[in-house]
Amino acid sequence: MSWRKEQRRAERGYHHGNLKEALLEAALDLIAKKGPAGFTFADAARSAGVSPAAPYRHFRDREELLSSIAQRGFEQFEAVLAAAWDDGRPDTVTAFERVGKAYLAFARNEPAFYSAMFESGVPIDVNPMLMAASERAFNIIRAAAERLAALTPPGVARPPALMMALHIWSMAHGVASLFGRGDAARRKLPMSPDDLLEAGVLIYLRGLGFPTDRRPPEDAAKSAPRPPGPPPHPSQATTPPGPPPSAAAGPSSVPTSGAPSGPWGAAKK
Repeated sequence: MSWRKEQRRAERGYHHGNLKEALLEAALDLIAKKGPAGFTFADAARSAGVSPAAPYRHFRDREELLSSIAQRGFEQFEAVLAAAWDDGRPDTVTAFERVGKAYLAFARNEPAFYSAMFESGVPIDVNPMLMAASERAFNIIRAAAERLAALTPPGVARPPALMMALHIWSMAHGVASLFGRGDAARRKLPMSPDDLLEAGVLIYLRGLGFPTDRRPPEDAAKSAPRPPGPPPHPSQATTPPGPPPSAAAGPSSVPTSGAPSGPWGAAKK
């Protein structure tokens, strides 16, 4: 009887050959509930239904367990950002906008992975696989910044692409961490996180000298040159009469009301 009890305990300890996955899933669930610092190695074993000694078959300690979760998170993060970037199709600006939205969506949809990746305190540079996964994810943002930097207008100093990537990453990460996450740490915001990030990047790009007036196609059609002929009758006018816009308000003027238009999305109505 004693031998059979020990056998059943050993089977639970090995978790039928899937102990590593069981521990990762258990730890991820604990991170979602308590944060990356809110549980012990023994807690993860208990949650997985194995003995306290069983996790040592796959992980040196709790830090290595967290490191494995963070690595898996960065691998999923890279896939999400790469799909959003889609090698800059159909154009750089549209794809760049998608990357920002994908960043916020990952923080919202995968808060446990996000916490393990950025808030666990696990040193990235001591784990080559974690470091490589992290760099691959960042390289998506860097590739987008390089393509965007190539659009620098004539006569404007071209900003370093790495600097742009770091600035935009910092902005996206700040909005995601404070306002866009999917756990209890999310703070209230009188607008959507997407709109906040869009406005911030718009201001940033304007500061670098980029033209950011991206009007919807129907607006562009309205402003196209009118074919020769008599002016339209007032009853056929598509816009109400009014004073002409000020000549001082050029295409780089900042809108004073409504959501801004720019490379992270057209103006919302």
